[in-house]
Amino acid sequence: MTGRPRLFDRDVALDGAMREFWAEGFDGVTTAKLAQKLGINQPSLYGAFGSKTDLFDEAAQLYIRGLDDALRADLAHSSIREVAEALFRSAVIGFTRDDAPHGCLVMREPRLAARREQTREAIRHRFKAGAGSSEFASAADAEDMAEYVNGVLAGLAARALEGATRSELESVARVALSAVPLDR
Repeated sequence: MTGRPRLFDRDVALDGAMREFWAEGFDGVTTAKLAQKLGINQPSLYGAFGSKTDLFDEAAQLYIRGLDDALRADLAHSSIREVAEALFRSAVIGFTRDDAPHGCLVMREPRLAARREQTREAIRHRFKAGAGSSEFASAADAEDMAEYVNGVLAGLAARALEGATRSELESVARVALSAVPLDR
């Protein structure tokens, strides 16, 4: 036996939920608020997505897919300086979009700590590869620079969440990039 057909587009609702979690965090969003923002009733929300946790997990995965695409492209640059520049550029643009909440869902949400570590590890791995190709004097220098870049990215996300403008974040990124070694 089938239930009544949905009167809403599930993908549109998922995108809307992602934006609410992005703006407010998991604990800042209630199912009542989600249902109201999405223009659906709570039973329909539960019917389509299960629990609030299930909805958050699916919304986070939607966000992370876009994040992963940008991260792969940024890490694929040929030099460490180009990688850092691309990471900073993507962060500044992504964290200050006009059509989305400012900041980063992964950086703001305690539930996504493991995902933050995966991103940091991907950056460390790429920088360690630079140590093997003489971009750094030692593996320790590569690790230190990866931690620096990860710290700058966290700072950009925090500042965007506080309301920093794109121009302000571009200034931070420009100064931060000056600490990254030039291509050898």
